[in-house]
Amino acid sequence: MADDEKLTWEGLCSKDLQTRQLAMKNIEEIVKTSISLNGPVMDEVATPGPSEVNQMLARLLMLSRRCPFPDVRLKSLETLSKVQELGIRIPRPVGQGPSRFLPEEEILQVGTEDSNMHSMFADAFSDMGRLDNITLVMVFHPQYLESFLKTQHYLLQMDGPLPASYQHYIGIMAAARHQCSYLVNQHVNDFIQSGGDQKWLNGLENAPLKLRNLGELNKLLAHRPWLITKEHIEQLLKTGEHSWSLAELIHAVVLLAHYHSLASFTFGCGISPEIHSDGGHTFRPPSVGNYCICDITNGNHRGDESRHTAGSLSSDSSFEVEVLMEKMKLLQECRDEEEASQEEMATRFEREKTESMLTFAIEDEDPPPGREVSKHFEDTSYGYKDFSRRGMHVPTFRVQDFSWEDHGYSLVNRLYPDVGQLLDEKFHIAYNLTYNTMAMHNDVDTSTLRRAIWNYVHCMFGIRYDDYDYGEINQLLDRSFKVYIKNVVCSPEKTTKRMYDSFWRQFRHSEKVHVNLLLMEARMQAELLYALRAITWYMT
Repeated sequence: MADDEKLTWEGLCSKDLQTRQLAMKNIEEIVKTSISLNGPVMDEVATPGPSEVNQMLARLLMLSRRCPFPDVRLKSLETLSKVQELGIRIPRPVGQGPSRFLPEEEILQVGTEDSNMHSMFADAFSDMGRLDNITLVMVFHPQYLESFLKTQHYLLQMDGPLPASYQHYIGIMAAARHQCSYLVNQHVNDFIQSGGDQKWLNGLENAPLKLRNLGELNKLLAHRPWLITKEHIEQLLKTGEHSWSLAELIHAVVLLAHYHSLASFTFGCGISPEIHSDGGHTFRPPSVGNYCICDITNGNHRGDESRHTAGSLSSDSSFEVEVLMEKMKLLQECRDEEEASQEEMATRFEREKTESMLTFAIEDEDPPPGREVSKHFEDTSYGYKDFSRRGMHVPTFRVQDFSWEDHGYSLVNRLYPDVGQLLDEKFHIAYNLTYNTMAMHNDVDTSTLRRAIWNYVHCMFGIRYDDYDYGEINQLLDRSFKVYIKNVVCSPEKTTKRMYDSFWRQFRHSEKVHVNLLLMEARMQAELLYALRAITWYMT
């Protein structure tokens, strides 16, 4: 893409109306020129035009639905309408909105947000040049979204120890470990925009040795973080041309953990491809009737695709909320009355940890990852599940010996200022977030349930809280919920809509998104605890 065109698209991210109007005018001219230079007007049966024109049209389609600035949305629609009047086929969105798991009508539509959310949307769009589907699904929880966007902005936009091209390449490496093409594609585009060497995108072997050396830590952090030792850290920090500084390594570790856990959220919520990306739009006309530009605005872009509806409730699911609430109440009462011995607490933890390693959905053997994603990492067969199948033991990590609050937070803040604070806020918001509701019930204390979910994730990574009774997990989390949690956290690429639908069938979609925020943040903290402990060992 030419530099002047790139600057034109970037102009749409400006908060200044005149800048956006000028940029939009230039884009309209570029589209017109590209069409006139690339042959005759296409008729109904003509194949879509040259890919550069198609990319621009797809981008205009995205802007017409996802740009927080109403002037840009309207002008994008007008430009697409003019193109269609020339007899050229325009793209239409495919799928059912930002998520394959959540009904589109339940997700906030851009343009209907209140002033506070609009301000957040405008900041995000100005920062990243997009309002992505992850953001639109997180909108259910504005307080968390604000913290998430602030942290991501700091990691990727502010001057840090690592240059922008390294940051995005590390994002690609991390997302690729879970075959998350959604995040890989996002960061491939960001990498190119930041001036990264496109040869690196041909595969990890084409990247600088410094980045290739990060591959082992990426692999362990994603799948078996308990195996990280101070020797792994020493190897990266040893003096030499391709060595890492401590500050650079902390930045890299935070980015790796951020994108491993964001891959969990992406798969856990069934995030759809972006409208302008492959799989997010099509140039084929719908099978029923003619497609008109007005269909984009009135939502009739699905053609004959089936409308997403929430699953009907079976009779046995109608009582699950009440049963769960009763269990929470009983646990609270029992906790006040009696306390198990330390030996019994340790036994319950070990039992839960062992059981968690065997909790997986029954499925066929995994297909190998596609070349487009697998080229960004090594040892494609390495994963959490292979490890658990061999019956090998995950050692216990006692939070009393090394915790985020007492050790990890201060180490990150010392080597990468302010990031420890931002992460700490994000962890706390996710953990403490509550609306005191459960499905159709109000005034409910959900702290027992939130703690069980968080501690179950940490338990799968061998992390133990001495003051927690792990017997509560079996009381509160049924098998279908455990299968979902295990897949989202350890093998997110295997998460299916059936798994999503099968747990908490009476709960709202917003509550299931909240679960995914808990899983994502608990996983990120678990990865950071292991990596930061190894760095601490190296430093002492």
